[in-house]
Amino acid sequence: MLLKAISLAMLKGSSILPMLRACGAEVVGTYLLVVFGTGAVAAAVLTGAQSGIWQVAVVWGFGITIAIYVTAAVSGAHLNPAVSLTFAIFRRREFPYTRLLPYWTSQLTGAVLAALTVLWLYGPFIARFESERGLVRGAPGSQQSAMVFGEYFPNPALFGTGPDAQSLISPLGAAVVEGFGTAILLLVIFALVDRRNASLPTKYLSPFFIGFTVAVLISLFAPLTQAGWNPARDFGPRLVAYFAGWGNIAIPGPSGGFWAYIIGPLVGGPLGAAVYEFLVRPGLKGRIPVGSQSSDGDDDPPAGPLE
Repeated sequence: MLLKAISLAMLKGSSILPMLRACGAEVVGTYLLVVFGTGAVAAAVLTGAQSGIWQVAVVWGFGITIAIYVTAAVSGAHLNPAVSLTFAIFRRREFPYTRLLPYWTSQLTGAVLAALTVLWLYGPFIARFESERGLVRGAPGSQQSAMVFGEYFPNPALFGTGPDAQSLISPLGAAVVEGFGTAILLLVIFALVDRRNASLPTKYLSPFFIGFTVAVLISLFAPLTQAGWNPARDFGPRLVAYFAGWGNIAIPGPSGGFWAYIIGPLVGGPLGAAVYEFLVRPGLKGRIPVGSQSSDGDDDPPAGPLE
C-alpha cells in the first residue's frame, strides 16, 4: 500500500498525468467531432435526412463547436493532426514537438472509435443502400457507400464514380483543395486565439466561429473533395471502411489518392498560420484586451482554441 501511494504521488507530481489527461481529452473530442460529422454524412447519404450540403455542413460545424467546448480546457482541443503540427511549429513553447505523436495517436484513436460507432449504428442502412443500388462492397462504384467514412474526389453523391467523374480532379488537385481549405481554417484559428486581437469580443465565442468556418468551407468545397481538412477525420474512418469490406476502394482509393487527405492538410495548415503570423499579426497593436492576458504576462496565443 505504501509503495502504491508513493507511486501515485510521483505520478501526480510528474508531467505524465497531465499528458494522459490531455490525450484522453483529444480522444473524446475527436470522437465527438467525427461521430457528429460522419453521422451527418451517413444520415444524408443513406436516409436522405439532410437536404443539401449546407445542412450536413451545419451539423459538422456544431459538432466541432461542441467538441471544442467539451475538451479545450484539458487539451486545447486540437482534434486535428494539422492543428497540432501547426501549433508545434509556431507555438513551440506552449506545444512542443514531443507532444505531437501522443496527440496524433489520440486523435486517430478517437476517429476510429467514432467510425466504428457509425458502422454499428448505420450498418443495416448501409447494406440496404448497397442492395437498392446494386453496389458490391469493395468493387468499383462502392465509393457511394464508402463515402460515409472516408472521402472521395469529386463527391460521389454529386458526380458519380465513373471515368468522367474521376477526370474532373486529380489526386494532386484534391491535395491542393484540402491544403487550401485547411490553410484558411488555421488562419482563422490563429486569429481567434490571438490575445492581441482586440476585435474579438470574447475568447469563449472562438469555438463557435471555428465551427462556423468549417461549415462554410464544407459548403464551398465538399462538391470537390468532400472537404476533410483533418487527416484523422479521414484516415480513421477510412481504416474502418478498409476492414469492413471496402478494401482497396478505401485504401488506397479508386485513384490511389487517399494521401491527398493527409498531405494536403499537413502542408496547408502551417501555410495558413504563416500568413497570419507574418502578414497579419505584425500589424496588431501591442495592447492586449483587458481580461485576456495570461497570468505570466505572455501575449503569445495559447496552444489551442480556449487554453
